[in-house]
Amino acid sequence: MYRYDEFDAEFVNDRVAQFSDQVRRRIAGELTEEQFKPLRLMNGVYLQLHAYMLRIAIPYGTLSSTQMRKLAHIARTYDKGYGHFTTRQNLQFNWPSLEDIPAILQELAEVEMHAIQTSGNCIRNTTADHLAGASADEHADPRVYAEIIRQWSSLHPEFSFLPRKFKVAVTGASTDRAAIRAHDIGLEIRRGENRQIGFRIFVGGGLGRTPMLGKEIRDFVEERDLLAYLEAILRVYNRWGRRDNKYKARIKILVHERGIESIREEVEAEFAEIRGGALDLPQEERQRIARYFAPPPFEEGPIDAARLTEAMAKDPAFAVWVERNTHAHKQPGYTSVTISLKPIGGVPGDAKADQMDSVADIADRFAFGEIRVSHEQNLILPHVKKNDLPEIYAALAEAKLATGNRGLVTDIIACPGLDYCALANARSIPIAQRLSERFADIERQREIGDVSIKISGCINACGHHHVGHIGILGVDRKGEEFYQITLGGAPGEDASIGEIVGKGFSADEVVDAVETLVDTYIRLRTDPKESFLTAYRRLGEAPFRDALYGEASRAA
Repeated sequence: MYRYDEFDAEFVNDRVAQFSDQVRRRIAGELTEEQFKPLRLMNGVYLQLHAYMLRIAIPYGTLSSTQMRKLAHIARTYDKGYGHFTTRQNLQFNWPSLEDIPAILQELAEVEMHAIQTSGNCIRNTTADHLAGASADEHADPRVYAEIIRQWSSLHPEFSFLPRKFKVAVTGASTDRAAIRAHDIGLEIRRGENRQIGFRIFVGGGLGRTPMLGKEIRDFVEERDLLAYLEAILRVYNRWGRRDNKYKARIKILVHERGIESIREEVEAEFAEIRGGALDLPQEERQRIARYFAPPPFEEGPIDAARLTEAMAKDPAFAVWVERNTHAHKQPGYTSVTISLKPIGGVPGDAKADQMDSVADIADRFAFGEIRVSHEQNLILPHVKKNDLPEIYAALAEAKLATGNRGLVTDIIACPGLDYCALANARSIPIAQRLSERFADIERQREIGDVSIKISGCINACGHHHVGHIGILGVDRKGEEFYQITLGGAPGEDASIGEIVGKGFSADEVVDAVETLVDTYIRLRTDPKESFLTAYRRLGEAPFRDALYGEASRAA
């Protein structure tokens, strides 16, 4: 993991002191809420429906066990005993008091964490594949470049007041687990001639009110030119991005209105001017940062396959967990483990303080003290020995974290919705809970197979509903919560935006509607191995719409 140098530590401590004084002045009445708002947003503090919310940065989703224990301590000491892991690989505390936030930030600084640039019109926390450095299909570790981008973008003087927030994601594998085309800039690490590293770059992606997928602006940028090319894109956006209408301020609108060819021409001209200058990325600096992400000291040794097989035979729940929640690893004898934060009837992404402590303990015992946060609102142990899986499962079960449902219908993504968020139109959490209860039977989940349900409580799409196989958007209809359904979305290398299937459903109807869609898929799929997304793309929306509304809906 990356470790703070003297500059990082001084930078974060100075910001804590600065914001502490700003909070003091706000509490004393020396600053109005209007004056305080831009200051708190620069430090990750939001004013929600019922309380302030503090969003903690977890760069590229990587945590140490020490940092996880600190998050548990903060949840227990300053909040209501839990935290919420988000689709941006961050953590939110929903109930801190304003006067406690400086103390929280000071405690975070003690373990090399902060809340800077988790809000506001700036370059937000850069995200990456949660299996970085571990996955068998990886070309290069994206965390190295995410860290380089973090250092370049932190309080960048030219990009601290952009037209709108700006999000970057990096993947280094053939499978896109970072949803790069749903970001303002998406980076796909590639190997060019002579196996040198470079980047395929997408620009103009984003969800929200006007969902769009990023468009390729360049198929290969050399490694040393990465920051110069990113700077060129941001300069063009900062120059031409609209500031008169926040709904049209994202770079996706600029790309859509001007066209990718026009944007590419301007970016290339800007790039030609700055290439090879101060933004040139020296090889020694790349290598210095890469050393922070060196593989842990893996042990060589045989896999006790017979023991694992026997344990799976004795415990069907363990067998399902191994089947669903482990991933192929590049190191023989090792695997990666998903810790599901989606128990039946639970709140997607929530973890209690005691559970965070348990994950930290398990990581220390079995995973070199390293933890990841996925944009799917789960936790990951990236490097564990296959021989240790029975013990890991037992420890997770004791902490009530052993749900074996990764990628299944109950592995639901949901934003906090109207239970917390001042922007929301409808509740997300109760719908997610009722859906997981409806599909609670694990054998039924396995029969259904891979399907993603994503729920947002408003058009801002923090639940990524546009790229769910089944997306659910909460809307307000004359004071009543309704839910619009989209079908066919996907976030990965085969990315697509879901299509609205028809009129919305009430809160009482929407769970039945989703079950109807799932039953229709099972009835029409060619065989049990055909996924929901594959079946939908083969069949189109007509049979699903008919199942929901009746065949007469086509004539309407």
